[in-house]
Amino acid sequence: MVPLLVALGVLLVFALIVIGLYNGLVSIKNQCQEAWSNVDTELKRRYDLIPNLVNTVKGYAEHEKDLLEQVTAMREQASSNEGSLASQAQDEIRLQQALGNLMVRLEAYPDLKANQNFLELQGELTNTENRIQAALRFFNGNIRENNNKVQQFPSNIIAGMFGFGTREFFELDVPEARQPVKVEF
Repeated sequence: MVPLLVALGVLLVFALIVIGLYNGLVSIKNQCQEAWSNVDTELKRRYDLIPNLVNTVKGYAEHEKDLLEQVTAMREQASSNEGSLASQAQDEIRLQQALGNLMVRLEAYPDLKANQNFLELQGELTNTENRIQAALRFFNGNIRENNNKVQQFPSNIIAGMFGFGTREFFELDVPEARQPVKVEF
């Protein structure tokens, strides 16, 4: 009877460990999904602000039409991308670079720089960019945690048994995106 109780006790402890590891993997998987949802929300905020910024600028900078159209096209491309994280990162990088170029060029328009609507939109866009960066840092932190749990022993055994896998970081893989925007007067 005692050996049976010991075997049942060992089996119960093993089951509790497996359940704990499985629940931890489910939890981090859900945190990764939540973190991406937060990034997606901030990106949508950016996409909603860009048309307002472009429309405000159009009245002041008609001869910057090509740049404005480029920003609008990149916004459309980025907002409609539902591919891999690498593909989305590429589109976001291009959009971010175009927005940086737009802001630098607009410095040449003193009336526009003093326009309250433009200043508010510029402030909102800057705030949104900061929020996007914070959301991406949070997302990548969750991805790191997920990948650690999936790859470290003993949770890697449970991860393999139940199909949990590593996830992709949101990374800048375009060298130009790592360079600061050049402001020239």
